[in-house]
Amino acid sequence: MKRRIIVTSALAGALVFSGGGASVLAHDEIGGGVEKGDNLAGVELAVPLIEGSKNTGNLKEVAAVPLKEIREGVKNSTGDVYAHKGFAYLGTHRANGGAGGVRVFDLKDPTNPVEVSAFADIPGTWQEKVIVKSVNTKSFKGDLAAVSVQKMDQYDPNSKGGVVLYDVTNPREPKKLGFWESSSSGARGTHELYLTEQGDNLYVLTADCYADYYSHGKKRDVSIVDVSNPTNPNTIFEFNPRDYISEVTAENYDGYNWTDKEGVKRVAFAHSVKTDETGKTAFLSYWDLGTIILDISDAKKPVYLGRTDFASNVQGAAHSMDLAKGGTVLVETREVFGPTREGFESAYGYTMIYDIKDKTKPKLLSTFRTDFTETIPNGATVHDPKVHGNTLYLSHYSGGVRTVDITDPASPRQTGVYIPSRANIWGVFVDRNYILASDIGSGLKVLQKNGGQSSPAVEF
Repeated sequence: MKRRIIVTSALAGALVFSGGGASVLAHDEIGGGVEKGDNLAGVELAVPLIEGSKNTGNLKEVAAVPLKEIREGVKNSTGDVYAHKGFAYLGTHRANGGAGGVRVFDLKDPTNPVEVSAFADIPGTWQEKVIVKSVNTKSFKGDLAAVSVQKMDQYDPNSKGGVVLYDVTNPREPKKLGFWESSSSGARGTHELYLTEQGDNLYVLTADCYADYYSHGKKRDVSIVDVSNPTNPNTIFEFNPRDYISEVTAENYDGYNWTDKEGVKRVAFAHSVKTDETGKTAFLSYWDLGTIILDISDAKKPVYLGRTDFASNVQGAAHSMDLAKGGTVLVETREVFGPTREGFESAYGYTMIYDIKDKTKPKLLSTFRTDFTETIPNGATVHDPKVHGNTLYLSHYSGGVRTVDITDPASPRQTGVYIPSRANIWGVFVDRNYILASDIGSGLKVLQKNGGQSSPAVEF
């Protein structure tokens, strides 16, 4: 079936982020970008429209459920998605004043998800990221949710950003346990985070964009917080790249602006954090500093191992990552909305795949780029990656969800595409035989593999 994709002139005008000169990045707040979710405010989305079917490639939509209005007349937008023990947890974004909290959906029947509760709906903030795990420490046993909290107004003295912790052992009745404050003045709070176990110890790693820059070095972008007792979270480490990476010094890095060893002016701030399954290796997505790899076997004294790097003509923008092949392969997504920047290749953000058997020397194996370019401006850059077995799942905003066969990481091959009408896909998550997708404007989407072969290129 030929798929017809329509881009309205109004949308195209609203979503072109660069017209030459320096790039404008969605998460590059200091560089003049806008926060994702805000960039479509007031725009009547009309891309992409698919004739005849929502199903493309080998993916089939089996459910599409909007968020409830937890306050009358207020429609919240959707952030990231996570699943645990048959429940989906959706963070929420900034639309209409934020305070949308985390929404919990019962997936007993994945074709009919039912929203059963909401929590962490803190006035004056938004709750984009949530991680849920079953944990067992001396102080807490059960299912724990760690939620990022960012201030709507970063200069509001009455608003606090950071991490809020909830007991979701009964997902229908979440109970607040504790709060950790990201106290950098001017920064919004915790943007992304990860919850990980290390023996009897439980840690949250935080990415607090621009904390270093706004605090003039008094606070750091990445913290390791001991939450073994979730009612009393305690910071045990803050990462200062100047102390660990020889290419980063007080002279060439101010917490945001960085000049690399080749004299190229770049941007460096922590955007995302994650660990491997053991909780002993951390991966910090640090924009133009690439993905920084730390040994955190001793979480109070991490050891720097290495980082990914970019050619001098490649915009960095390391946004997030996931692991494949038992942790020996790193998938790095780079978010670039502004493809035109003097001295750099003309390219929207794409995926890079590295061999990290030797974590001190990541080796680039391949890159994966979609068939969308400026024709769908808000779908041209990749966003988040998730790996399940030999399949890589990628969210692409208006470009929907892509599935990629990485059986051979040196030769990735697209196998599926899902692009609903008015798509704005933020995150993906694999749950049993289903793929969950969070759509910023329309809530939770549940997809199922449909069989079939590699998807054809999109015809324009």
